[in-house]
Amino acid sequence: MKIVIAGGTGLIGSYLQNEFAKMNAEILVISRQKNQVSWQHDAIVSALENADLILNLAGKSINCRHNKKNKAEILESRIESTEKIGNAILDCKNPPKLWINVSASAIYSSLNKTPALETSTKFADDFLSFVVQSWEKSFFDFKLSNTRQVALRTSVVLTKNGGVFTRLYQLTKFGLGGKLGSGYQMFSWIHIEDYYRMIVHLINDERIRGVVNCTSPQPITNIRLMENFRQCLGVKIGIPAPEFAIKIAAKLIGTEPSLILNSCSLYPKVILQSGFIFKYVTIQKAIISFLNKKPE
Repeated sequence: MKIVIAGGTGLIGSYLQNEFAKMNAEILVISRQKNQVSWQHDAIVSALENADLILNLAGKSINCRHNKKNKAEILESRIESTEKIGNAILDCKNPPKLWINVSASAIYSSLNKTPALETSTKFADDFLSFVVQSWEKSFFDFKLSNTRQVALRTSVVLTKNGGVFTRLYQLTKFGLGGKLGSGYQMFSWIHIEDYYRMIVHLINDERIRGVVNCTSPQPITNIRLMENFRQCLGVKIGIPAPEFAIKIAAKLIGTEPSLILNSCSLYPKVILQSGFIFKYVTIQKAIISFLNKKPE
């Protein structure tokens, strides 16, 4: 199997590379780093020839202050990488069988009373939703007869080292694992192992195309999320953080409070109907799996 990953040098990309290597796959990474496939058109075309999968993870992190400069980079980095890959596929003699463009759950409105399905058209009216809508339009504007396309609307990916899990682990250990804000905001998530397994499932199931929600089938309120962290870590005290404190802290560490305070709830109907079985359905099982391998 030949797999090409764009933007595959981060936390998630590195994990996926290690897992695909266990399958004895040929792995190529498109990156600005040395000794990787460059973002030059001819280099991308060559990498994509006869590939089984091109997985696009490229894009500036949204974990920053959403000022004018960062907003432009968040949007442009996603559109640019998508268009470069799409144009390269058009020039391939033997194009990749599957193109997965990682999208985001931020497209959905937090006002949805039930978890959003892939068919939902009730989108948020904010910057991140605009980014996702523009990103997916760029992706689906490419009409590729020989390459199946999947926009993977991904919720928070929980990993052992880094990201949201490590932050919540540290807060809880120091007695600060109470509710964040109102605590009633929904939290959608997926264990990184299920994330990888879902990608493999998408490679193998040629029926699936279009939008796919990439998330556990059990979103949870922030109150219940923090309760589970305290229970799993054996910590009795969890001091809550009111909204004003989160806004101050977010400014100090250079991120957006909306990433913590906004509600996000979606349901993976498409992947479940295709027969995919999650290994980590509950947040408790996910937390325990990481605690058995202490975060660094």
